[in-house]
Amino acid sequence: MRSPSHPAMADVRPEAILHALSDPCRAAIFAKITGEGFVETCSAVSALGRRVIPKSSLSNHLRVLREAGLIRCERRGVEMQNHSRFAEVEARFPGLLHAIIAAYAHDDGGPHETAAEPRAAALPRP
Repeated sequence: MRSPSHPAMADVRPEAILHALSDPCRAAIFAKITGEGFVETCSAVSALGRRVIPKSSLSNHLRVLREAGLIRCERRGVEMQNHSRFAEVEARFPGLLHAIIAAYAHDDGGPHETAAEPRAAALPRP
């Protein structure tokens, strides 16, 4: 089985990041992977709040995040482990990820969160 390809950080485009994180579910998955501080398996990120993401949808979300340069996936046996590339993206585009995740966490000036929305507190501080 082939290993997934990952873009070099020099090839990561801001429009790809914006597209990947335009979906609240993908943004929540990225925030969860980043905020946990350890490698997440696919099965560990399939539950967002009380909602469970179907395996086919989860695979697609992780592919979009990987192709945008936001995560790195490594096969470990039968599982794919996902590593956040937050620090690399933050170094290339300072403040971009915090701004996007914070936008999901606020609605009408006050904190707002649903099961599919990420929490800005889950991300490392700039």
